[in-house]
Amino acid sequence: MIRVVVVDDHEIVRKGLIAYLQTDPAIDVIGEAGSGHEGEKVVNDMQPDVVLMDLMMENGTGIEATKAIITQYPQIKIIILTSYYDDEQVFPAIEAGAFSYILKTSSATEIATAIKKAANNENVIESKVAGKMMSGMRTTEKKPHDDLTARELEVLLCIGNGMTNQEISDKLYIGIKTVKTHVSHILAKLEVSDRTQAAVYVHHNQLLK
Repeated sequence: MIRVVVVDDHEIVRKGLIAYLQTDPAIDVIGEAGSGHEGEKVVNDMQPDVVLMDLMMENGTGIEATKAIITQYPQIKIIILTSYYDDEQVFPAIEAGAFSYILKTSSATEIATAIKKAANNENVIESKVAGKMMSGMRTTEKKPHDDLTARELEVLLCIGNGMTNQEISDKLYIGIKTVKTHVSHILAKLEVSDRTQAAVYVHHNQLLK
C-alpha cells in the first residue's frame, strides 16, 4: 500500500479527502496535519511514500514545508494540492522539490490517481500549471529541444509520458546507465533542474503530438 500523509489547514477539506482516500485499497493514509510545521513533524515521525501538501497555510507555507521535507527525505514524493496556479506560487513550489502539482478543482479520483502515479515515479502537472510554469523559464526564438540529438528527443518524450528510467531502457533497448546519461544531457540542454520540469517542457511545447 502507498503510505500517505495529508497536510491541509482546512479541516473539512482534509477530513473529506482522507475519508475518500481511505476507500482506495492501494492507499493508506497514515497521518495528517493542519499546518506546514506540523506536517514536517508528522512526516519525520511517519516517513510516508507520498505527501499531499496544501500550498497556502497560516502556520508555515507548503513551499517551506516541502523544502524542509525534501532536504531531509529526498525519496518522499510531495504532491502540491492547491487553488493557486499563478506564477508566484507555481515556480517556487516546483523549485522547492514538489514532484507533482494539481489543483483542488481536481476530482477525488484524479487526486488518488496522482498519488499512485507519484508512488510509481510518474509526475502529474495540471495543464494550467504547466503553462504558468513555462513563463518562469527562459525562452528564446530557437527552442532548446532543437539542440537535442534524435535519441535524446526520444528519451525526452518518454519523460513527458511519465516513464521511469527502467521503462525507457526497455522501450528504447538501451542500458540504464545510458538512459541516465541522456537524461543528464537533456536537463542541461533544456536548462531545467529535474525530470518534472522536463515533463512540463514537453507538454507546454506540445511535443507529444
